[in-house]
Amino acid sequence: MRMIQTALGATLLLLIVGSILRTLVVPRGLYSSLVMRLWRMLRGLLRLAAGPGRGYHAQDRALTWLAPLVLLGMLGVWLSCMLTAYTLLLHGTSELSWSVAVREAGSSLFTLGFASGDRLHLSAIDFLAAASGPLVIALQISYLPTLYAAYQRRETEVTLLQSRAGEPAWGPELLARQSLVDTETALPQLYRDWERLAADIGESHSNYPVLLSFRSPQPNRSWVVGLIAVMDAAALHLALCPRSAPPEARLVLRAGFTALRDIARSLRIDFDTDPDPDVPIRLTYAEYLGAVAMITAAGFPRERPVEEAWAHFHGWRVNYEALAYELARRSDAVPALWTGPRDFRAPVIPPARPADRRPSSAPPPAGPSLPPVPPV
Repeated sequence: MRMIQTALGATLLLLIVGSILRTLVVPRGLYSSLVMRLWRMLRGLLRLAAGPGRGYHAQDRALTWLAPLVLLGMLGVWLSCMLTAYTLLLHGTSELSWSVAVREAGSSLFTLGFASGDRLHLSAIDFLAAASGPLVIALQISYLPTLYAAYQRRETEVTLLQSRAGEPAWGPELLARQSLVDTETALPQLYRDWERLAADIGESHSNYPVLLSFRSPQPNRSWVVGLIAVMDAAALHLALCPRSAPPEARLVLRAGFTALRDIARSLRIDFDTDPDPDVPIRLTYAEYLGAVAMITAAGFPRERPVEEAWAHFHGWRVNYEALAYELARRSDAVPALWTGPRDFRAPVIPPARPADRRPSSAPPPAGPSLPPVPPV
């Protein structure tokens, strides 16, 4: 029986060390079952605490606590399992009772030193426990700056997008606003910025999936909604204006759905690596027509008929729509236009429009005003 306990303790210790290395050390998008199980359990509890019938803002307030609880839960599970493993090793290799084995394992693991004895054959286990406890805590502490650096890079671009694409962000709104204020020349730089951000998100969020639980400071902002908006804007741009669309539009689309696929692989989400351009998408043709009418009324040019452009837009969106909708659902993002359903009931939130605050004596603007958002 003691041999079985020793084998169980050694196996549990190896599994925990492997989990720590996969989550904190190995720079590759490896699946962590511990993180995923903690995420599912805590997400379910927080959504239940928010109230099943309450709206999005109640869900957002509750889910703000998801990321810190997952981080604390990871540390707690690792230390608890290590305590169990060392207890099994001490009990299996000596005549110690269970209470004494637990006491000595905890004393060594947390470097308290009050329960050590003169048993030389157990010193190796005590030394190993004394080294592993502080090491796990140190790795977790060093893990936080990496997470918050990636979070800050992400949220800076999401915040900058608010004035260009509304809040929550929407792809057609991005094109309409740039046309209205004659800043279309800024679109290539925006596409370049989001191409780099998409590559950053793909690397950081696949290596550290807990970043998916970090919500934006403002409830109506979300990295996945912002990325969908930029990709939709680029796809519309290429579909409607194939000759004048900047090459950066193609690059941001490629970087965007590559990032989504990298994250999906780390989360074990199935997807089609080479979808047929004619596969149906969930965005309807009527929604597309309403958006094109809105951006056309704002002054956005068209080089291709609307009906012909639909096939090209459809061909671009089929590459990322399913994965984008799934990640927006899993991250409980703000229910924005063209971002799919959520696990909670909430109406779709259109982008907020800035109020027209011209003085009464000012002449009316020369160009068109921003047309209304098409009905959902």
